[in-house]
Amino acid sequence: MIPIAKPTLGKEEIDAVTEVLSSGMIAQGPKVEEFELAFSEYTGCEYAAAVNSGTAALHIALLAHGIGKGDEVITSPFSFIATANSILYTGAKPVFADIESDTYNIDPERIQEKITPKTRAIMPVHLYGHPADMKAIMEIADDSKLIVIEDACQSHGAECLAKKVGSFGTGTFSFYPTKNMTTSEGGMLTTNEKEITEKAKMIRAHGSKIRYLHEMLGFNLRMTDIAAAIGIVQLGKLDGFTATRQKNAEILSAGLKGIPGVVPPVTKADCTHVFHQYTIRAEKRDQLAAFLKEKEIGTGVHYPIPIHKQPVYIELGYGDSLPASEKAAKEVLSLPVHPALSRTDLQEIVEATKEFYAKD
Repeated sequence: MIPIAKPTLGKEEIDAVTEVLSSGMIAQGPKVEEFELAFSEYTGCEYAAAVNSGTAALHIALLAHGIGKGDEVITSPFSFIATANSILYTGAKPVFADIESDTYNIDPERIQEKITPKTRAIMPVHLYGHPADMKAIMEIADDSKLIVIEDACQSHGAECLAKKVGSFGTGTFSFYPTKNMTTSEGGMLTTNEKEITEKAKMIRAHGSKIRYLHEMLGFNLRMTDIAAAIGIVQLGKLDGFTATRQKNAEILSAGLKGIPGVVPPVTKADCTHVFHQYTIRAEKRDQLAAFLKEKEIGTGVHYPIPIHKQPVYIELGYGDSLPASEKAAKEVLSLPVHPALSRTDLQEIVEATKEFYAKD
């Protein structure tokens, strides 16, 4: 079976974890600080705060900016549900703006239409590893004096205008096992604002920066030194992983080019795509996925139901039509692109896809 995703871990990660276990310092400690420094440097940010998931990073970023009840945050309906849920956790209201049909990222023109006096922030998602249009988004934010919180959970190392995602506003990242780099579970907040960093670090630790002195309501959302040790090693490998993903995507796109019914992913000018997912538009999407499964090729649909159509959001009064997102949900299919693939694997994926459409 060719899996849709596979974490790439080796002896270096095992040795790093063993070192931490042997030290006896297995909760948040010096390795977390080392990882935060390395990740902030990698993204070109002044500061970083490590947490225990990407969802926690999103939640804390909003809270650190003081977003809460009565506020509105404009975001994409075409993402994993954690993007919007993090807004609900604060008591604020997610407001969905439809997506671009080619990148699947939030459409800046649609953002402009959704701004009201209650709007406090924009939360763009850098979906599948392709940056959102940060030039346009930052211009809108500056004009309307809005906070920007980037959901970069799928886009470690991606760039827009030669600047890494997560460094335009407050960035948030996930290190879940299927991501481009992993800590097993974990997340990171990045920022150039010292005050936001200090608040984030207090929120992740029960509202405390001095033990047993709690200055604000917080949570237990800390990263362990075990996870950070894995992250330090993985970060050192990230550029290599990215180069392999990009090469794999290039091979797939060359092979799939010209197949009627298949639209390979795009990379816009001034953007670097890191291919967390290699996502095509496909006619007869579900039939193609079933055919590839028979050929022992894993696929994924990211995402089959837009957030505004999820039952929990329907109950909250959402459900208005966002046609670009709804169309994408019926047509997108992610094919394997991860670094563990061989050239033979890639050829099998291309040939099986060609075979499916040749049947017609």
